[in-house]
Amino acid sequence: MDHHHQQSHRTIDINTRLVRIGAVLTAAGAVVASAGMAIGALAVFTAGRRMIRDMDVPPTQQAAAKWQQAKEASRAGMRAWQSASDAQNGSLAR
Repeated sequence: MDHHHQQSHRTIDINTRLVRIGAVLTAAGAVVASAGMAIGALAVFTAGRRMIRDMDVPPTQQAAAKWQQAKEASRAGMRAWQSASDAQNGSLAR
């Protein structure tokens, strides 16, 4: 009856050579993937610089012009609102 109380200790036999090969292949894949991402990023960056260089008006000048338009539109809206408000107040005063 003592044989039921014994625990069997099993060990895992890992082939360390295969683990090392797997680690090396994983590292090599990471290097190749990193190189691919760097080349892709360089291509996108170069295309963006070329596109900006070929523009008639630089993006900073376009942004400044749009900002000026927005300010002028805001001022025109305020003047129209004030004029309408003054006209309405003038008609109520009569």
